[in-house]
Amino acid sequence: MNPEDKDTRPSSPGSKDPLHGLTLEMVIIKLEAQFGWEELGRRVKIKCFTDDPSVSSSLKFLRRTPWARQKVEALYIRSQRPSRKS
Repeated sequence: MNPEDKDTRPSSPGSKDPLHGLTLEMVIIKLEAQFGWEELGRRVKIKCFTDDPSVSSSLKFLRRTPWARQKVEALYIRSQRPSRKS
């Protein structure tokens, strides 16, 4: 496993961080499975999701682009919340 895949957040046993224990790779794989590359590209407008997307190219870009990684992590967190239906 690549050390860059690991999340840099401090860990604690009862962490309320929804990303606790997840690698960036796991987040990308789950989002791609849930939305597909096309929808990911619509929701987060970055080339690694729209032009010949792959987990590998996304990891390379997101590791060196903090603003994009924040958007992807925020989308993941929003997508994990239970939907409220009235």
